[in-house]
Amino acid sequence: MLANMISNVLVLCTGNSARSILGEVLINELGADAFQAFSAGSRPVGQVNPGAMEKLQVEGHSIDGLSSKSWDQFSGAGAPSIDIVITVCDNAAGESCPLWNGAPVTVHWGIPDPAADGDFDSAYRRLRTRVEAMVALPVAAMTTAERKAALGRIHARELRES
Repeated sequence: MLANMISNVLVLCTGNSARSILGEVLINELGADAFQAFSAGSRPVGQVNPGAMEKLQVEGHSIDGLSSKSWDQFSGAGAPSIDIVITVCDNAAGESCPLWNGAPVTVHWGIPDPAADGDFDSAYRRLRTRVEAMVALPVAAMTTAERKAALGRIHARELRES
């Protein structure tokens, strides 16, 4: 079980410009009572994709303070303790990650890249569905194994339904 009732979630994608940004915003807004989300990339592009910003605004989300940043900010001294790492792109899922503070559960929720295909609607909808399922879980009361299994089932369930 988590000692802290707020679970820190790190959403990773290689460029940290679209999918991981969408995930960060959705988790922070939909799961504000139980989750604090951050996003980062292994090779951040340095700016949030304008299509992601537009989609978030259209859906009524705040875009204040969003930025494309390196995952290095979330490892080492002074970095927050991370409880859950969610990779949203296949490249990030296959990379060797830094050591995160804490002992996070890592899951992969692959989403096609809207920065490449322009389909921000689909990426947003798919991430929102997964985040809604995640925030409905009693994550703080679950063991590490239970969290990993439940978060993995969220991805698998969507794959079966699509």
